[in-house]
Amino acid sequence: MIPAQFDYVRAGSLEEACRALAADEDAKVLAGGQSLLPLLRLRLSYPTTLVDVGRLPELSGVEDRGDHVHIGAMTTHDEVMRSPVVGAACPLVAMATATVADPAVRHRGTFGGSLAHCDPAGDLPAVVLALDGVFVARSEGGERDIPAAEFFVDYLESSLRPGEILAGLRIPKLGEGWGYHYEKFHRTAQAWAIVGVAAAVKRSDGAIQEARIGLTNMGSTPVRAHAAEEALRGVELGDRVRAACEAAAEGTSPPADLHAQPDYRRHLAKVLTYRAVGKAAGVP
Repeated sequence: MIPAQFDYVRAGSLEEACRALAADEDAKVLAGGQSLLPLLRLRLSYPTTLVDVGRLPELSGVEDRGDHVHIGAMTTHDEVMRSPVVGAACPLVAMATATVADPAVRHRGTFGGSLAHCDPAGDLPAVVLALDGVFVARSEGGERDIPAAEFFVDYLESSLRPGEILAGLRIPKLGEGWGYHYEKFHRTAQAWAIVGVAAAVKRSDGAIQEARIGLTNMGSTPVRAHAAEEALRGVELGDRVRAACEAAAEGTSPPADLHAQPDYRRHLAKVLTYRAVGKAAGVP
């Protein structure tokens, strides 16, 4: 199909982009276009203005800022997964980003664009949620920090306000003693996850001291598996880990579609959480 008519603004600066967004409440930001352009062609989205931020260098790049890593919203998936800073300080981010779609999409799609799209089947939202990332939004009024737990509001809906643009993300460094893994079940290499699990585990003296678990495609937003996290606290590595991971699906509302029914997704969440936690904890 042919998209509906819209105006086009190529922003020359972040300030210009913010002004264009503030001038039209139905405007949309165009970054890599890997999520937005299909919606336009299917006429599932009707923006009256597209604000192109593809040539704004201030929105790209990865920086080590001491206690956290800053990732610019326009940084491509490929740049994120290959970044030595991300690989060293936030390996879970690199692992999950490497599973996004295929190389062509990863070279065009942007880290911030994927997150701002807020698709619960996307790989990155659950990872950022598990790591307690912070979204940095910019507008004409200045800068605003949004914790990941408050960013994802509903299906394809974020807490970004009219006139705001996602400028970047801050991913806290968890420090020594943590292990990471992203486990994903999907039909084909390029397909969305039927269920995915992002796990960060801190291990001490043969037991799990702390676990952080984010679930992909288990609700209208990414889900933090708090029940499983609590059940895993202090558990020695062994059979009790599997029992604790049975709590992974508690409080979730997985969707039903052509690929899986809710009960099947709940089963997958338990199985994949056990696998992800075990690999994050270093269990062979």
